[in-house]
Amino acid sequence: MSRVAGLPVYSQRTEEVSAELYNLWRRAKLHFKMPIRMPLSDSPGFVMTLEDNEWVCVDETQNDMPVLAWVAFEDQGRGALHLPVKCKLNHYHFAASKVHALALEKMETALKQRLHEDNKQP
Repeated sequence: MSRVAGLPVYSQRTEEVSAELYNLWRRAKLHFKMPIRMPLSDSPGFVMTLEDNEWVCVDETQNDMPVLAWVAFEDQGRGALHLPVKCKLNHYHFAASKVHALALEKMETALKQRLHEDNKQP
């Protein structure tokens, strides 16, 4: 079940996420139980929540109200792992674009660190 299904969207656009980030998320889904919550250290109160089919940046001070969500990944029949993946980017707040780049950057850093630590365990 989607965390954001049925919520009103402020705006929506098509976006491409990098192959590296998308592949990190796919690897994390194989290694860890979903959802994964990752606080955005430079933005207190904001948390990235990674689900099986979507990424949602929420404001935990507002009962996990979605701010941004990457949904509807177009990965069916994906044969080239080095190519970016298209998806829909939903904005649920007028200022969502201010945390967009930070959310993706922190997500990538956190996933790399968690996967690296998981590989070190016997």
